[in-house]
Amino acid sequence: MEFDEALDHLDALINHEVMPRAGQTEGLSFAPTAALMAALGNPETAYPVIHVTGTNGKGSTIRMVEMLLTGMGLRVGTYTSPHLESVTERIRVGAESIPDDDFGMAVGDIARVAEAHELNLTWFETVTGAALLHFANEAVDVAIVEVGLLGRYDATNVVDARIAVVTNVGLDHTSGEGDWRAAVAGEKAGIITPESVLVLGETNPAVVSIFVAEGPARTVQRDEDFEVVEDRLAVGGRLVSLRTPRAGAEDILVRLHGAHQAENASLALTVAEEFFDAPLPEDVITEAFDTVEVPGRLEIVHRSPLVVLDTAHNVPGAEALAETVATDFGEGRRRFLVLGMLDGRDPVAVCHALQVADYHLVVACTAPTARGLPADTVRDAAIKVGASVDAIHDIEAAIDHALGQADDHDLIVVAGSNTIVGRIRAIADEF
Repeated sequence: MEFDEALDHLDALINHEVMPRAGQTEGLSFAPTAALMAALGNPETAYPVIHVTGTNGKGSTIRMVEMLLTGMGLRVGTYTSPHLESVTERIRVGAESIPDDDFGMAVGDIARVAEAHELNLTWFETVTGAALLHFANEAVDVAIVEVGLLGRYDATNVVDARIAVVTNVGLDHTSGEGDWRAAVAGEKAGIITPESVLVLGETNPAVVSIFVAEGPARTVQRDEDFEVVEDRLAVGGRLVSLRTPRAGAEDILVRLHGAHQAENASLALTVAEEFFDAPLPEDVITEAFDTVEVPGRLEIVHRSPLVVLDTAHNVPGAEALAETVATDFGEGRRRFLVLGMLDGRDPVAVCHALQVADYHLVVACTAPTARGLPADTVRDAAIKVGASVDAIHDIEAAIDHALGQADDHDLIVVAGSNTIVGRIRAIADEF
Protein backbone atom coordinates (compact mmCIF):
# COMPACT_ATOMS: atom_id res chain seq x y z
CA MET A 1 0.00 0.00 0.00
CA GLU A 2 0.96 3.60 -0.45
CA PHE A 3 0.99 5.68 2.75
CA ASP A 4 -2.33 7.39 1.98
CA GLU A 5 -3.92 4.04 1.16
CA ALA A 6 -2.73 2.70 4.51
CA LEU A 7 -4.31 5.64 6.33
CA ASP A 8 -7.58 5.07 4.45
CA HIS A 9 -7.49 1.39 5.36
CA LEU A 10 -6.94 2.20 9.03
CA ASP A 11 -9.74 4.76 9.01
CA ALA A 12 -12.14 2.02 7.94
CA LEU A 13 -11.31 -0.14 10.98
CA ILE A 14 -12.74 -0.06 14.48
CA ASN A 15 -10.60 2.28 16.57
CA HIS A 16 -11.04 1.99 20.33
CA GLU A 17 -8.85 5.05 20.87
CA VAL A 18 -11.67 7.06 19.29
CA MET A 19 -14.50 4.97 20.73
CA PRO A 20 -12.85 3.54 23.86
CA ARG A 21 -13.77 0.72 26.19
CA ALA A 22 -12.13 2.33 29.20
CA GLY A 23 -12.78 0.39 32.38
CA GLN A 24 -14.00 -2.67 30.50
CA THR A 25 -12.11 -5.93 30.07
CA GLU A 26 -14.96 -8.20 28.97
CA GLY A 27 -14.54 -9.19 25.36
CA LEU A 28 -10.93 -8.02 25.19
CA SER A 29 -8.52 -10.56 23.72
CA PHE A 30 -5.18 -10.63 21.96
CA ALA A 31 -6.25 -13.80 20.11
CA PRO A 32 -6.73 -11.98 16.76
CA THR A 33 -3.23 -10.51 17.00
CA ALA A 34 -1.82 -13.89 18.00
CA ALA A 35 -3.48 -15.49 14.95
CA LEU A 36 -2.04 -12.73 12.77
CA MET A 37 1.46 -13.26 14.16
CA ALA A 38 1.21 -17.02 13.59
CA ALA A 39 0.14 -16.42 9.98
CA LEU A 40 3.18 -14.16 9.53
CA GLY A 41 5.56 -16.76 10.99
CA ASN A 42 5.72 -15.12 14.44
CA PRO A 43 8.06 -12.23 13.66
CA GLU A 44 7.72 -11.02 17.27
CA THR A 45 9.98 -13.88 18.38
CA ALA A 46 12.90 -12.63 16.26
CA TYR A 47 14.09 -10.21 18.94
CA PRO A 48 13.96 -9.80 22.74
CA VAL A 49 11.23 -7.51 24.05
CA ILE A 50 11.03 -5.00 26.87
CA HIS A 51 7.28 -4.69 27.54
CA VAL A 52 6.13 -1.55 29.36
CA THR A 53 2.84 -0.82 31.12
CA GLY A 54 1.68 1.65 33.78
CA THR A 55 -0.57 4.65 34.25
CA ASN A 56 1.94 7.47 33.90
CA GLY A 57 5.58 7.84 32.93
CA LYS A 58 5.64 5.19 30.21
CA GLY A 59 6.57 7.55 27.37
CA SER A 60 9.45 9.23 29.19
CA THR A 61 10.77 5.96 30.60
CA ILE A 62 10.67 4.32 27.16
CA ARG A 63 12.54 7.23 25.55
CA MET A 64 15.24 7.00 28.22
CA VAL A 65 15.61 3.23 27.83
CA GLU A 66 15.74 3.70 24.06
CA MET A 67 18.62 6.17 24.37
CA LEU A 68 20.50 4.00 26.87
CA LEU A 69 20.29 0.89 24.68
CA THR A 70 21.14 2.87 21.56
CA GLY A 71 24.16 4.30 23.38
CA MET A 72 25.29 0.73 23.99
CA GLY A 73 25.35 0.13 20.24
CA LEU A 74 22.06 -1.72 19.83
CA ARG A 75 19.58 -1.29 16.98
CA VAL A 76 16.42 -0.51 18.95
CA GLY A 77 12.83 -0.76 17.79
CA THR A 78 10.23 1.16 19.78
CA TYR A 79 6.44 0.93 19.63
CA THR A 80 4.43 3.51 21.58
CA SER A 81 0.96 5.04 21.63
CA PRO A 82 -0.83 7.32 21.12
CA HIS A 83 0.83 9.70 18.66
CA LEU A 84 0.83 13.49 18.57
CA GLU A 85 0.94 14.45 14.89
CA SER A 86 1.47 11.36 12.70
CA VAL A 87 0.80 7.68 13.22
CA THR A 88 4.36 6.98 12.06
CA GLU A 89 5.60 8.37 15.41
CA ARG A 90 4.40 5.14 17.03
CA ILE A 91 6.97 2.95 15.27
CA ARG A 92 10.64 3.90 15.57
CA VAL A 93 13.91 2.18 14.69
CA GLY A 94 17.14 3.80 15.78
CA ALA A 95 15.09 6.58 17.43
CA GLU A 96 13.67 7.60 14.02
CA SER A 97 10.01 7.30 13.01
CA ILE A 98 9.18 4.73 10.38
CA PRO A 99 9.26 6.27 6.87
CA ASP A 100 5.85 6.79 5.27
CA ASP A 101 6.60 4.27 2.50
CA ASP A 102 7.67 1.58 4.97
CA PHE A 103 4.57 2.20 7.07
CA GLY A 104 2.36 1.80 4.02
CA MET A 105 4.07 -1.45 3.05
CA ALA A 106 3.82 -2.87 6.59
CA VAL A 107 0.11 -2.02 6.93
CA GLY A 108 -0.47 -3.45 3.43
CA ASP A 109 1.22 -6.71 4.43
CA ILE A 110 -0.95 -6.95 7.56
CA ALA A 111 -4.12 -6.18 5.59
CA ARG A 112 -3.41 -8.89 2.99
CA VAL A 113 -2.67 -11.54 5.61
CA ALA A 114 -5.73 -10.53 7.64
CA GLU A 115 -7.95 -10.83 4.57
CA ALA A 116 -6.48 -14.17 3.57
CA HIS A 117 -7.05 -15.61 7.04
CA GLU A 118 -10.40 -13.87 7.61
CA LEU A 119 -9.14 -11.92 10.62
CA ASN A 120 -11.26 -8.93 11.61
CA LEU A 121 -8.55 -6.74 13.07
CA THR A 122 -9.03 -3.39 14.80
CA TRP A 123 -7.01 -0.25 14.10
CA PHE A 124 -4.69 -0.90 17.04
CA GLU A 125 -4.24 -4.59 16.23
CA THR A 126 -3.29 -3.70 12.67
CA VAL A 127 -0.74 -1.06 13.67
CA THR A 128 0.65 -3.37 16.37
CA GLY A 129 1.11 -6.10 13.79
CA ALA A 130 2.78 -3.65 11.42
CA ALA A 131 5.21 -2.58 14.15
CA LEU A 132 6.19 -6.11 15.17
CA LEU A 133 6.63 -7.14 11.54
CA HIS A 134 8.67 -4.04 10.74
CA PHE A 135 11.02 -4.70 13.66
CA ALA A 136 11.71 -8.21 12.33
CA ASN A 137 12.27 -6.90 8.81
CA GLU A 138 14.68 -4.29 10.19
CA ALA A 139 16.56 -6.90 12.26
CA VAL A 140 16.40 -4.91 15.49
CA ASP A 141 18.44 -6.14 18.43
CA VAL A 142 15.65 -5.38 20.89
CA ALA A 143 12.11 -3.98 20.81
CA ILE A 144 10.60 -1.75 23.47
CA VAL A 145 6.83 -2.21 23.31
CA GLU A 146 4.32 -0.05 25.16
CA VAL A 147 1.01 -1.55 26.20
CA GLY A 148 -2.02 0.13 24.68
CA LEU A 149 -4.62 -0.65 27.36
CA LEU A 150 -3.85 -2.29 30.72
CA GLY A 151 -1.88 -5.38 29.64
CA ARG A 152 -3.29 -8.89 29.96
CA TYR A 153 -5.63 -8.71 26.97
CA ASP A 154 -3.85 -5.98 25.05
CA ALA A 155 -2.83 -6.72 21.46
CA THR A 156 0.81 -6.15 22.40
CA ASN A 157 0.70 -9.09 24.80
CA VAL A 158 1.48 -11.44 21.92
CA VAL A 159 5.11 -10.73 22.84
CA ASP A 160 6.96 -12.60 25.57
CA ALA A 161 8.70 -10.01 27.68
CA ARG A 162 12.31 -10.56 28.65
CA ILE A 163 11.86 -7.49 30.85
CA ALA A 164 8.36 -6.57 32.06
CA VAL A 165 8.21 -2.95 33.24
CA VAL A 166 5.47 -1.39 35.36
CA THR A 167 5.81 2.34 35.97
CA ASN A 168 2.93 2.75 38.45
CA VAL A 169 -0.78 2.10 38.98
CA GLY A 170 -3.16 5.05 38.92
CA LEU A 171 -6.74 5.99 38.10
CA ASP A 172 -6.98 5.88 34.31
CA HIS A 173 -8.78 3.61 31.83
CA THR A 174 -11.06 2.45 34.64
CA SER A 175 -14.49 3.30 36.01
CA GLY A 176 -12.98 3.98 39.44
CA GLU A 177 -15.53 1.73 41.13
CA GLY A 178 -14.79 -0.80 43.85
CA ASP A 179 -11.21 -1.89 44.44
CA TRP A 180 -10.16 -0.39 41.12
CA ARG A 181 -6.46 -0.27 42.00
CA ALA A 182 -6.28 -4.03 42.52
CA ALA A 183 -8.31 -4.63 39.37
CA VAL A 184 -6.04 -2.42 37.27
CA ALA A 185 -2.91 -4.00 38.78
CA GLY A 186 -4.26 -7.47 37.99
CA GLU A 187 -4.68 -6.55 34.34
CA LYS A 188 -1.29 -4.83 34.04
CA ALA A 189 0.36 -7.85 35.67
CA GLY A 190 -0.71 -9.89 32.67
CA ILE A 191 2.40 -8.86 30.72
CA ILE A 192 4.57 -10.85 33.16
CA THR A 193 5.70 -14.36 32.16
CA PRO A 194 7.61 -16.96 34.21
CA GLU A 195 10.72 -16.00 32.22
CA SER A 196 10.33 -12.24 32.71
CA VAL A 197 12.40 -10.03 34.96
CA LEU A 198 9.88 -7.65 36.51
CA VAL A 199 11.10 -4.08 37.04
CA LEU A 200 8.44 -2.56 39.25
CA GLY A 201 8.06 1.17 39.78
CA GLU A 202 4.91 0.89 41.91
CA THR A 203 5.52 0.86 45.68
CA ASN A 204 2.06 0.34 47.23
CA PRO A 205 2.48 -2.96 49.15
CA ALA A 206 -1.01 -4.23 48.33
CA VAL A 207 -0.40 -3.63 44.64
CA VAL A 208 3.16 -4.95 44.69
CA SER A 209 1.90 -8.31 45.97
CA ILE A 210 -0.38 -8.64 42.93
CA PHE A 211 2.54 -8.25 40.53
CA VAL A 212 4.81 -10.59 42.48
CA ALA A 213 2.05 -13.22 42.60
CA GLU A 214 2.07 -13.32 38.79
CA GLY A 215 5.33 -15.27 39.12
CA PRO A 216 8.14 -13.45 37.34
CA ALA A 217 11.57 -15.03 37.26
CA ARG A 218 12.83 -12.16 39.40
CA THR A 219 11.49 -8.86 40.74
CA VAL A 220 13.45 -5.62 40.95
CA GLN A 221 11.49 -3.10 43.00
CA ARG A 222 11.62 0.65 43.51
CA ASP A 223 12.82 1.78 46.94
CA GLU A 224 14.16 -1.68 47.72
CA ASP A 225 16.45 -2.31 44.75
CA PHE A 226 16.62 1.09 43.05
CA GLU A 227 15.81 4.67 43.98
CA VAL A 228 16.50 8.35 43.46
CA VAL A 229 19.23 9.33 45.91
CA GLU A 230 19.32 13.00 45.00
CA ASP A 231 17.28 15.21 42.69
CA ARG A 232 18.00 18.91 42.21
CA LEU A 233 16.64 21.51 39.83
CA ALA A 234 19.26 22.43 37.21
CA VAL A 235 19.42 24.61 34.13
CA GLY A 236 17.56 22.70 31.43
CA GLY A 237 16.42 19.79 33.60
CA ARG A 238 17.31 17.89 36.77
CA LEU A 239 20.65 16.92 38.32
CA VAL A 240 20.17 13.45 39.76
CA SER A 241 21.99 10.67 41.57
CA LEU A 242 20.53 7.19 41.24
CA ARG A 243 20.99 3.88 43.05
CA THR A 244 20.42 0.72 41.03
CA PRO A 245 21.08 -2.96 41.78
CA ARG A 246 24.37 -2.95 39.87
CA ALA A 247 25.78 0.56 40.02
CA GLY A 248 23.62 3.60 39.37
CA ALA A 249 24.86 7.08 38.54
CA GLU A 250 25.94 10.24 40.35
CA ASP A 251 25.34 13.87 39.39
CA ILE A 252 23.83 13.10 36.00
CA LEU A 253 21.91 15.80 34.12
CA VAL A 254 18.53 14.58 32.92
CA ARG A 255 17.57 17.15 30.31
CA LEU A 256 13.84 16.98 31.00
CA HIS A 257 11.65 19.11 33.24
CA GLY A 258 9.83 17.81 36.31
CA ALA A 259 10.87 16.08 39.51
CA HIS A 260 9.01 12.97 38.35
CA GLN A 261 11.61 12.58 35.58
CA ALA A 262 14.18 11.57 38.19
CA GLU A 263 11.92 8.66 39.12
CA ASN A 264 11.55 7.76 35.45
CA ALA A 265 15.33 7.94 35.03
CA SER A 266 15.94 5.54 37.91
CA LEU A 267 13.45 3.10 36.41
CA ALA A 268 14.94 3.41 32.92
CA LEU A 269 18.52 2.89 34.06
CA THR A 270 17.48 -0.16 36.07
CA VAL A 271 15.70 -1.61 33.02
CA ALA A 272 18.78 -1.13 30.85
CA GLU A 273 21.03 -2.74 33.47
CA GLU A 274 18.67 -5.69 33.76
CA PHE A 275 18.68 -6.15 30.00
CA PHE A 276 22.46 -6.36 29.88
CA ASP A 277 22.76 -8.00 33.31
CA ALA A 278 25.56 -5.52 33.96
CA PRO A 279 26.15 -1.88 34.87
CA LEU A 280 26.33 0.66 32.04
CA PRO A 281 29.39 2.82 31.35
CA GLU A 282 29.16 6.31 32.83
CA ASP A 283 29.65 8.00 29.46
CA VAL A 284 26.70 6.09 27.97
CA ILE A 285 24.46 7.13 30.87
CA THR A 286 25.58 10.75 30.69
CA GLU A 287 25.04 10.98 26.92
CA ALA A 288 21.65 9.24 27.00
CA PHE A 289 20.13 11.43 29.70
CA ASP A 290 21.67 14.59 28.28
CA THR A 291 20.18 14.05 24.81
CA VAL A 292 16.82 12.41 25.58
CA GLU A 293 13.78 14.17 24.14
CA VAL A 294 10.16 13.41 24.92
CA PRO A 295 7.80 15.26 22.57
CA GLY A 296 4.70 16.61 24.26
CA ARG A 297 5.97 16.10 27.81
CA LEU A 298 6.81 19.50 29.31
CA GLU A 299 8.14 20.41 25.89
CA ILE A 300 9.10 24.04 25.30
CA VAL A 301 8.03 25.06 21.78
CA HIS A 302 8.27 28.86 21.99
CA ARG A 303 9.88 31.58 24.07
CA SER A 304 8.67 35.13 24.71
CA PRO A 305 6.14 34.13 25.87
CA LEU A 306 7.24 30.71 27.06
CA VAL A 307 4.91 28.05 25.64
CA VAL A 308 5.06 24.61 27.25
CA LEU A 309 3.17 21.54 26.00
CA ASP A 310 2.25 18.63 28.22
CA THR A 311 -0.04 15.70 27.51
CA ALA A 312 -1.22 15.43 31.13
CA HIS A 313 -4.78 14.13 30.91
CA ASN A 314 -5.43 12.25 34.16
CA VAL A 315 -5.15 13.25 37.81
CA PRO A 316 -1.60 11.90 38.48
CA GLY A 317 -0.29 13.51 35.30
CA ALA A 318 -2.03 16.78 36.10
CA GLU A 319 -0.53 16.80 39.60
CA ALA A 320 2.95 16.27 38.18
CA LEU A 321 2.42 19.09 35.69
CA ALA A 322 1.21 21.47 38.40
CA GLU A 323 4.23 20.72 40.56
CA THR A 324 6.62 21.24 37.66
CA VAL A 325 5.03 24.53 36.59
CA ALA A 326 5.44 25.76 40.16
CA THR A 327 9.05 24.65 40.59
CA ASP A 328 10.76 24.56 37.20
CA PHE A 329 9.49 27.65 35.44
CA GLY A 330 10.09 30.28 38.09
CA GLU A 331 8.03 32.79 39.99
CA GLY A 332 6.85 36.16 38.77
CA ARG A 333 5.30 34.99 35.51
CA ARG A 334 1.63 35.29 34.75
CA ARG A 335 0.36 31.86 33.80
CA PHE A 336 -2.11 31.03 31.05
CA LEU A 337 -3.56 27.57 30.40
CA VAL A 338 -5.03 26.27 27.13
CA LEU A 339 -7.01 23.22 28.18
CA GLY A 340 -9.00 20.58 26.32
CA MET A 341 -10.06 17.13 27.52
CA LEU A 342 -11.54 13.89 26.29
CA ASP A 343 -14.75 12.23 27.36
CA GLY A 344 -14.17 9.61 30.04
CA ARG A 345 -12.10 11.89 32.28
CA ASP A 346 -13.37 13.66 35.39
CA PRO A 347 -12.86 17.27 34.27
CA VAL A 348 -13.34 18.75 37.74
CA ALA A 349 -10.80 16.37 39.30
CA VAL A 350 -8.28 17.08 36.52
CA CYS A 351 -8.82 20.85 36.86
CA HIS A 352 -8.29 20.59 40.61
CA ALA A 353 -5.08 18.59 40.10
CA LEU A 354 -3.86 21.16 37.55
CA GLN A 355 -4.45 23.92 40.13
CA VAL A 356 -6.25 25.96 37.49
CA ALA A 357 -7.11 28.68 40.02
CA ASP A 358 -3.41 29.65 40.01
CA TYR A 359 -3.58 30.67 36.34
CA HIS A 360 -4.28 34.24 35.27
CA LEU A 361 -6.61 32.83 32.61
CA VAL A 362 -7.74 29.39 31.43
CA VAL A 363 -8.77 29.11 27.78
CA ALA A 364 -11.03 26.08 27.45
CA CYS A 365 -11.25 24.47 24.00
CA THR A 366 -12.65 21.34 22.37
CA ALA A 367 -10.24 18.51 21.56
CA PRO A 368 -10.37 17.64 17.83
CA THR A 369 -11.72 14.11 18.14
CA ALA A 370 -15.08 12.41 18.53
CA ARG A 371 -14.23 12.04 22.21
CA GLY A 372 -13.52 15.73 22.76
CA LEU A 373 -15.40 17.35 25.64
CA PRO A 374 -17.14 20.56 24.56
CA ALA A 375 -15.26 23.72 25.50
CA ASP A 376 -18.23 24.81 27.63
CA THR A 377 -17.97 21.61 29.70
CA VAL A 378 -14.27 22.19 30.31
CA ARG A 379 -14.99 25.83 31.16
CA ASP A 380 -17.66 24.87 33.73
CA ALA A 381 -15.29 22.38 35.38
CA ALA A 382 -12.53 24.98 35.66
CA ILE A 383 -14.92 27.57 37.08
CA LYS A 384 -15.95 25.10 39.81
CA VAL A 385 -12.29 24.96 40.86
CA GLY A 386 -12.04 28.75 41.02
CA ALA A 387 -10.46 29.64 37.67
CA SER A 388 -11.06 32.61 35.41
CA VAL A 389 -12.06 31.02 32.10
CA ASP A 390 -12.80 31.87 28.49
CA ALA A 391 -14.32 29.13 26.32
CA ILE A 392 -13.20 29.05 22.68
CA HIS A 393 -14.12 25.94 20.72
CA ASP A 394 -11.41 26.03 18.07
CA ILE A 395 -7.91 25.05 19.22
CA GLU A 396 -5.99 27.44 17.01
CA ALA A 397 -8.26 30.30 18.04
CA ALA A 398 -7.74 29.31 21.68
CA ILE A 399 -3.94 29.48 21.51
CA ASP A 400 -4.17 32.75 19.56
CA HIS A 401 -6.36 34.12 22.35
CA ALA A 402 -3.81 33.13 24.99
CA LEU A 403 -0.91 34.55 22.95
CA GLY A 404 -2.81 37.79 22.53
CA GLN A 405 -3.30 38.14 26.28
CA ALA A 406 0.25 37.17 27.34
CA ASP A 407 3.34 39.34 27.54
CA ASP A 408 6.79 38.16 26.48
CA HIS A 409 7.80 37.13 30.00
CA ASP A 410 4.58 35.16 30.68
CA LEU A 411 3.99 31.40 30.58
CA ILE A 412 1.41 29.56 28.46
CA VAL A 413 0.78 25.89 29.23
CA VAL A 414 -1.12 23.67 26.79
CA ALA A 415 -2.49 20.46 28.30
CA GLY A 416 -5.35 18.02 28.66
CA SER A 417 -4.99 15.55 25.78
CA ASN A 418 -2.62 14.29 23.10
CA THR A 419 -4.90 15.65 20.40
CA ILE A 420 -4.69 19.18 21.80
CA VAL A 421 -0.92 19.03 22.24
CA GLY A 422 -0.40 17.47 18.82
CA ARG A 423 -2.37 20.19 17.05
CA ILE A 424 -0.59 23.03 18.86
CA ARG A 425 2.79 21.37 18.33
CA ALA A 426 2.13 21.24 14.59
CA ILE A 427 1.61 25.01 14.37
CA ALA A 428 4.14 26.17 16.99
CA ASP A 429 6.52 27.50 14.33
CA GLU A 430 3.85 30.02 13.37
CA PHE A 431 3.69 31.70 16.79
